[in-house]
Amino acid sequence: MENQIFELKYALDTFYFLVSGALVMWMAAGFAMLEAGLVRAKNTTEILTKNVALFAIACIMYMVCGYAIMYDGSLFLSGIVADGVAGAEEAATYAPSADFFFQVVFVATAMSIVSGAVAERMKLWAFLIFAVFMTGVIYPLEGSWTWNGADVFGMYNLGDLGFSDFAGSGIVHMAGAAAALAGVLLLGARKGKYGPNGEVHAIPGSNLPLAALGTFILWLGWFGFNGGSVLATSSVADSNAVAVVFMNTNAAAAGGAIAALIVGRILFGKADLTMLLNGALAGLVAITAEPSTPTALQATLFGALGGVLVVFSILTLDKLKIDDPVGAISVHGVVGFLGLMLVPITNPLTDDGGASFTGQLIGAVTIFVWVFVASLVVWGILKAVMGIRVSEEEEYEGMDIADCGMEAYPEFVKG
Repeated sequence: MENQIFELKYALDTFYFLVSGALVMWMAAGFAMLEAGLVRAKNTTEILTKNVALFAIACIMYMVCGYAIMYDGSLFLSGIVADGVAGAEEAATYAPSADFFFQVVFVATAMSIVSGAVAERMKLWAFLIFAVFMTGVIYPLEGSWTWNGADVFGMYNLGDLGFSDFAGSGIVHMAGAAAALAGVLLLGARKGKYGPNGEVHAIPGSNLPLAALGTFILWLGWFGFNGGSVLATSSVADSNAVAVVFMNTNAAAAGGAIAALIVGRILFGKADLTMLLNGALAGLVAITAEPSTPTALQATLFGALGGVLVVFSILTLDKLKIDDPVGAISVHGVVGFLGLMLVPITNPLTDDGGASFTGQLIGAVTIFVWVFVASLVVWGILKAVMGIRVSEEEEYEGMDIADCGMEAYPEFVKG
């Protein structure tokens, strides 16, 4: 009887893990649609190519070395794909390859964040080469310090210092934004984005319906992102925890969306759709660090804080001439940091776990410094060896023709 109960729990938790991973994989479509909608029409094919290719690269690199670096084991090296109930009790209550699948889609999510921030002026192949290093080494190493509990370069353990990140506000989102920031600083702004006197020229996206669709897809996928991080659903306690995480994830997104919409109306006198979309995503990022302990009202307020912060962050980065076409650095980086710092409010440090403000700050600085510096080195080498920016002529013509030789909307020709 006990073995039968175990087999049932094993099957349920594995199935839940796989479905959650599939929802997170669907976020790749969300990023692709969001970015395709917020770039100009002449760069659409290239941005879609990047999003499909980076997902494939992430899957391969995490299999080859990323998983080994992050969790001391690799599918490629150990043949862990041969799952079975026999001996599983000593390892986990779900199939090991299900764990790999769930983790690999998180890696791809971190890399997807980079894509939008460097859009419309970065060479496709330079970006894809960076993706190899980001998904194979840079992300897995900081992941090993956090979710695997390894010491940071043998010096200190973030868990012992009171660091906690439930589903990755810092580990995934802020890390992706740090890599993006390093690339943007070396890349420079798009031509025409900033005037000689510091004025900011808006460059509208080509397809706002696509951007809205992408946001809804990300909103849906986030239930797998946060809900799957409970890691199980086969007991009453686990099922209740999953339900709370789903509830709070949705509440935070709603709070972020409405807060950004209101702030946009106050600042611009209009209902700004792009700020509304980024506000919803900011709410989701803000709650990702700890969606299991707040009340629904607290989750809504945390999301609203993220929605307010993201509007001012986007405006501030523009004043600093840091050109981010989709607002990824603000949504995932600035609000990712906010999410980490909100954790101790509802999950304070105790003997049973939780987080402290000091631990969260040290963890955030550790993640940011490692990813930013490592990314800056890789971007710098790529810039010196092959260049990372297209020519002015190619940028004017559009990345679709320059990199892909085809247009996303060929019927709409210049006349």
